[in-house]
Amino acid sequence: MFLFPSNYFILTQRERDVFLLLTSGMTTKEVVAALEIREKTVRNHITNSIQKLGESGRKAAIEELIRLREIH
Repeated sequence: MFLFPSNYFILTQRERDVFLLLTSGMTTKEVVAALEIREKTVRNHITNSIQKLGESGRKAAIEELIRLREIH
């Protein structure tokens, strides 16, 4: 089994920020306001993250990110 270095992340910092806010209970629109970015950008971060993880949706992506310790 290959172990990633402790400072290796699959997602970019911004993608992690989006998912951290989503897991805290924020809606997409609240994430938009908190990060002061466009809704399309937030949706792109979510879509890109899901694709990077090879998952089929937000819930599965969040579960995988927690398992990988990318988010808490």
